[in-house]
Amino acid sequence: MKPIKYVLLLATLVFTTSIQSLTQVASKGFPYSDIANSYAKDAIMSLYNQNIMKGTSATLFSPKQSITRAQFMTTLIRLLDMEAVNSSIPAYSDVKKSAWYYGAVQASTDLGLTDGTGNGTFNPNQSVTRQEAATWIVRALQKTSSSAYPDTGYKDDTSISDWARPYVSIISQLGLMQGNQGAFHPKQPLTRQETAMIIDRLLQNDDFTDKLDQDYSLGIQLGWQYGQTDEEYKKSILQSNVNTLSPRWYFLDSYGALSDHTEPSLVKWANNNGKNVWAMFGNRSDQTITHQLLSSSERSSALIKEIKSGVTQYGIQGINLDFENVAPADRANLTKFVKNLASELHSVNAVLSVDVSPNLNSDWTAAFDYAALGKIADYIVLMGYDEHWTGGAYPGSVASLTWVENGLDKLLADVPHSKIILALPFYNRDWVVNSKGLSASSEDISLSEQASRVANKKLTVKWDAALGQYTTTYWQSKTQHKIWLEESRSLSLKYKMALDHGIAGFAYWSIGGETTDVWTSLRNAAKYNAMRD
Repeated sequence: MKPIKYVLLLATLVFTTSIQSLTQVASKGFPYSDIANSYAKDAIMSLYNQNIMKGTSATLFSPKQSITRAQFMTTLIRLLDMEAVNSSIPAYSDVKKSAWYYGAVQASTDLGLTDGTGNGTFNPNQSVTRQEAATWIVRALQKTSSSAYPDTGYKDDTSISDWARPYVSIISQLGLMQGNQGAFHPKQPLTRQETAMIIDRLLQNDDFTDKLDQDYSLGIQLGWQYGQTDEEYKKSILQSNVNTLSPRWYFLDSYGALSDHTEPSLVKWANNNGKNVWAMFGNRSDQTITHQLLSSSERSSALIKEIKSGVTQYGIQGINLDFENVAPADRANLTKFVKNLASELHSVNAVLSVDVSPNLNSDWTAAFDYAALGKIADYIVLMGYDEHWTGGAYPGSVASLTWVENGLDKLLADVPHSKIILALPFYNRDWVVNSKGLSASSEDISLSEQASRVANKKLTVKWDAALGQYTTTYWQSKTQHKIWLEESRSLSLKYKMALDHGIAGFAYWSIGGETTDVWTSLRNAAKYNAMRD
């Protein structure tokens, strides 16, 4: 056993040496003690100063060490200046919510940069290969190849995986990654210093940095109030992307007269917070009283004047008309009513938006003359949900990606994209499925209730790429339950799809049903879309 004095002296020497080492590093202007001899030291310092790429510890960068998938994806998300997404539903079983890279991996997944390594895993600590790095960077740049299997020109072309071939071709053309002596070495791990050089090289591209710096608009972001007090609604609005409030204030009553529930204080609050109010005017899906109104020019005219009076009295910026379950026979009268309402609202500089369901070629949507309404109203709000509904025979998604896109495409045939607002669901359904696979019953749940259910029951979710959402199945009291999940990833896919069509904005049914991570993911999607060529 060594004397205490000897131990203390040794500890002092170690501590002093460490301090001297850190001091030497600082004096050289390097943030890390192991980069002085790295060919990438200037790139490393630049990325460090921009908070894009960090070391493996407070004093080490580990330049020759292979970069992991988690490290690379975190660096890429920082490069794109995207927000980390604390998703309520983890995309991968091996990426825990407590992991330092969780938000970056979830953000990259929501953006479509990665879908993991298969079977619901990401392998965060696995080294990134050169072909994987090429794929992720090219996806981040939103570049596409004209050929699925291009000849890359490298000597080891045949060793490049088919899925990576177009990405390797593009990144080589861009000059961001080059081979060595005519070979690309696609499956060779990428080092951290190589990564720094590639990212720094990208930042020297003025076109790319201009895209990073450009402003982007979220467009119209309408949020319906339902099931919340005004105070709860305000709190939710302040945590959201919503810039247009739609409280449910006007309804047809049982006598066909107007029921007014306006709260002037909410209008004042909205205006003080830089937001508009488009009060919702609904018919509660009552076909009978709607017919009575639409078939009477006198009643319709009187009611429209009441609406106009309320708009001017309370300083409301617009009306959101929500007439559902209108009889097919009332098609012409509905169009006439909308035309007269729009005329009166426009006379006081107020906006009219009209809610419509996707064209189902059924009695439910037969009353909507989409083309005529699109010419009359300022905006047409497509309610992109209820693909499968309570009481229907078949359980299924509330809003699968393909179903929503088909509905949007049909509407675009009749209505200009600049007039369309896509409404997304902040609710879901937990289905009870019988032995024949049919719906026995269903329960409406909010997205926050859905997340709690998945977590508390420790449910396993599986991504369905065709539907653009997760699914999960569980048993309770000897009955089978199935959920087609709506969350940040599924909503971002629909959001990005609609942005590609150049629509005016989005609406959400209803505010308070979401988890807060949804807003982060949708902001990322809007910013990412704005960076496209």
